[in-house]
Amino acid sequence: MAARINTSLHNALSFLKPFNTPLNTKPFSFRRNSFRFSKKLPYYSQFSSGKRALYCTSSSQESTVDEGETFVLTTPLYYVNAPPHMGSAYTTIAADSIARFQRLLGKKVIFITGTDEHGEKIATSAAANGRNPPEHCDLISQSYRTLWKDLDIAYDKFIRTTDPKHEAIVKEFYARVFANGDIYRADYEGLYCVNCEEYKDEKELLENNCCPVHQMPCVARKEDNYFFALSKYQKPLEDILAQNPRFVQPSYRLNEVQSWIKSGLRDFSISRALVDWGIPVPDDDKQTIYVWFDALLGYISALTEDNKQQNLETAVSLGWPASLHLIGKDILRFHAVYWPAMLMSAGLELPKMVFGHGFLTKDGMKMGKSLGNTLEPFELVQKFGPDAVRYFFLREVEFGNDGDYSEDRFIKIVNAHLANTIGNLLNRTLGLLKKNCESTLVVDSTVAAEGVPLKDTVEKLVEKARTNYENLSLSSACEAVLEIGNAGNTYMDQRAPWFLFKQGGVSAEEAAKDLVIILEVMRVIAVALSPVAPCLSLRIYSQLGYTEDQFNSITWSDTKWGGLKGGQVMEQASPVFARIELNPEKEEDEKKPKVGKKTGKAKVKVVE
Repeated sequence: MAARINTSLHNALSFLKPFNTPLNTKPFSFRRNSFRFSKKLPYYSQFSSGKRALYCTSSSQESTVDEGETFVLTTPLYYVNAPPHMGSAYTTIAADSIARFQRLLGKKVIFITGTDEHGEKIATSAAANGRNPPEHCDLISQSYRTLWKDLDIAYDKFIRTTDPKHEAIVKEFYARVFANGDIYRADYEGLYCVNCEEYKDEKELLENNCCPVHQMPCVARKEDNYFFALSKYQKPLEDILAQNPRFVQPSYRLNEVQSWIKSGLRDFSISRALVDWGIPVPDDDKQTIYVWFDALLGYISALTEDNKQQNLETAVSLGWPASLHLIGKDILRFHAVYWPAMLMSAGLELPKMVFGHGFLTKDGMKMGKSLGNTLEPFELVQKFGPDAVRYFFLREVEFGNDGDYSEDRFIKIVNAHLANTIGNLLNRTLGLLKKNCESTLVVDSTVAAEGVPLKDTVEKLVEKARTNYENLSLSSACEAVLEIGNAGNTYMDQRAPWFLFKQGGVSAEEAAKDLVIILEVMRVIAVALSPVAPCLSLRIYSQLGYTEDQFNSITWSDTKWGGLKGGQVMEQASPVFARIELNPEKEEDEKKPKVGKKTGKAKVKVVE
């Protein structure tokens, strides 16, 4: 629905069972002459010369293990008046990361997304583009699927409100609410926002009756419509929020919702007499069901199976209530006030949580076509790859708050975190292992880490990452994983295994163990970062000697120290994340020394 908000597919990574020992292993007993000592520092492999960061997609596969608790989460059903924008992509990236984490915990995840395809704005947009509404909806809905594939979004259900199974659920739900006495017919006259597709209170409008969301004047309109008796549910809603304050998150969104309710709830229109493109009201084909009484039901109709008898009871039995509705803050009222009241009227359980996140800006300014500063998600992912896009927005935007995008910061963050802290650590460690240990681990990682404080540090950071994932603190979860990488780099620099190898003897033996420890750190990072950057994590795992099937079977328990075993053979070092090229002119400017100052900047290989 509406991501009336600023916001290829594949069910790629199942994450539902523990992996086995890698196939690529061989016996290894340590001997001093097993090492080839070198007088030079190891050569660090150069990064790819391709124009974009390396990334991959994985094929979907079904779980082969018993699944535990069900976790159902949803994005809005995105409005198809226009192609997807970065706001809708942001919501879906966040939802996908949450879904992947819940799969790592062994839960049966049902991740629902889709498109909201009815309404006046859709018909108008279709006509403006020389298409009829069905053609328009097919085209835009497919563009969402294509973008989700490009961003490695592993959804489970994609619902379209034009699907026949959805219409059946909507009509049955309408009939339930009608039978409960909560739908009546009346005339309504007021100021109507076409973009929001709702009537507005004059007190909430800006100067010249402008909608505060779309900054466009509302129009006077009078209609004969059907209404839902929302006012009847004021006290029940107040009680629910008082008894379960976590129903709306973050907490400051709860305060907004409580304020709306306290100011007094008004019944709202649930049909339109002047809109042909929609689901007809039962027993009145001159009216169509208004968007929220249509689109919100997509969260339930999505649970039904195709080509099977569709009814509300069956749909609810397949996963309702939802564990989490993830939405933009501009549609919070509909999800935290309208939707719960509608469900109560129909005798259905409420979702467990509604989380309203903030908006995205670009270079500190609100995005808009009129300003010429829109951020196109297709262009962004083609230019930088899905791992970079996913990581930046989840790491740099505190989930729930507004966040800003600038290309300079984007490049600096992903280069520093993914290419340097994580990618370079793996690359130089594998390079040392190949040069000195024939790419083979000399001992189990558990044995190598005996008495080494780094192991305890990593375990604490893993627990920190888990807690943050569970609390939907996605930025903090990314930070905890990055801290693991920082700890690994510090250990590498302090131990200086390249120097120990030169010394030979016991020092070389200790250096070999150090490499095992660092590679175990990388293995833990790959698991812990997989909800955010799944393809980067897969590339790391592959270089540690595991197969894609083994990676697809990992669980969160695989963050426990001790996965790497003596005798495992690592793959050859190859960049898992190539540095993103800077703007050539800016790069040249940055290379020029500043007069009177030492720049202290290392020369960076620019990707061609």
